[in-house]
Amino acid sequence: MNAPVNIEYVDKLYPIFTKRKRIKIIVGGRGSTKSTGIADYVAAKMSRGELWCCARENQNSIEESVHRTILDEIDRVGLKGFSDTKTSIVHATGGRAFYRGLSRNISSLKSTLSGIDGMWIEEGEDISENTLRVLTASVRLNAKDTERLLAGHDVKMPEIIITMNRGARNGAIAKKWLSRAEKELGRCGFYEDDLIMVVEMNYTDMPKDWFEASGLEQERADDYEKLSRSEYDHKWLGKYYDEVEGSIIKSEWVDACIDAHKIDRLKNVFKPHGAIRCATDPADEGKDNKGFAAMHGSIVTCIKEKDRGEIDEAMDWAIDNALELGADQFIWDGDGMGTGAKGQVRGRLDGKKIDYHMFKGSLSGKGQDNADDIYMDDDKKEDKNPVTYAETFKNNRAQYYYRLADRCYNTYRCVVKGEYIDPDDMISFDSDGIESIDNFKSEITRIPRKPNGTGLKQIMSKEEMKKLGIPSPGMGDAVMMLQTNYTPEKTQSKPINFESGW
Repeated sequence: MNAPVNIEYVDKLYPIFTKRKRIKIIVGGRGSTKSTGIADYVAAKMSRGELWCCARENQNSIEESVHRTILDEIDRVGLKGFSDTKTSIVHATGGRAFYRGLSRNISSLKSTLSGIDGMWIEEGEDISENTLRVLTASVRLNAKDTERLLAGHDVKMPEIIITMNRGARNGAIAKKWLSRAEKELGRCGFYEDDLIMVVEMNYTDMPKDWFEASGLEQERADDYEKLSRSEYDHKWLGKYYDEVEGSIIKSEWVDACIDAHKIDRLKNVFKPHGAIRCATDPADEGKDNKGFAAMHGSIVTCIKEKDRGEIDEAMDWAIDNALELGADQFIWDGDGMGTGAKGQVRGRLDGKKIDYHMFKGSLSGKGQDNADDIYMDDDKKEDKNPVTYAETFKNNRAQYYYRLADRCYNTYRCVVKGEYIDPDDMISFDSDGIESIDNFKSEITRIPRKPNGTGLKQIMSKEEMKKLGIPSPGMGDAVMMLQTNYTPEKTQSKPINFESGW
């Protein structure tokens, strides 16, 4: 009988260590002990005679593997019976860990991986789609265990454990598994279904004395001061590196806007007033995320996303949300398939106390909103030859995304730098009403400007963003549309003072 192995570990790893699951993913930033925790787990499994393959996408030598990490943990924990063969680690029970680089050997590994008890993949953000496709089919029961399973015996399926930071959202593991987990990870740091279990771990989950003893606190504090917020969040909090080159909204601006209305000195500044406005991006394709947002005064009170359903379902979902919130105004994206939703909106909202408007982000030149009004920003306040909105922006989508960017930056200046800003020029995102603040932040910090030969301010279209692997910003577009001023289509004769809230 094997002697018990006692390992001290972070609470978040408890389900990883104790529950069966085919795929287990631990995702997070630096200093979270996710790698040392799994090294302990693999060593404990080896002490019970199990065979483990430890792999990376790219590995040219044993020095690039987790060989040293496992040996260090065996020594630190005081586990007995292990031997270092320089190319593997073996245990007196027959347990063994060996190492592979997957990118060069994945096809030849099919027979090698059949029959292993488990695989640990380090730096899972680097795994390619081809590797993942071959890998999941190769880590399987051998013929003998398959026969035992068919005979009704309790046979443990080989497990795949992946430790990683988030890389790009279009990475193989991010698309295949993390995408379905992100909502729950943002809410509670844990997700599971029949196939996968995902745990998010960061240095903030460590006991304070553990992290301080690691010697990383000084580096973390220095990074907090020196790195951009996106770089810091990626390195230390395991977030996607969302801020793309040329993005018009920076991560630190969004951070300053989160719950700005709850700061004591700003509570009166953000006191809600005016109409309750709702907006939705129903998406052009059923597989695209649909976004919904609500705003009262300068506070964005609600942001939701829906990841399934065709446009008619998305519109009903958004209208239901607007009615539940008692909205005064409802806006939807009328470009693409949204243009055909007007009849559905009329059928649902006519006869109710709510105005509606179809937003057209593609309207450009003299056809865009506020076209002949003078545009004044900080760079043009002293300009003796002021320009109009039509002479500044390519289209409505650019105009209102820049308005959103201006309000985020103004809030950052007020909250972080202590500058006085007109309250109507700021914005606050209420975290209590936002289903996934991380996903929303990711969307609006990935809106890139697009250079053009006219000198007009323009942002990339959704189609251009998709070609770069940037998902459609459904929630971001909904919040952008809340920045508009419009004449309601249903009750043209009913005057509404939109300027009072801005």
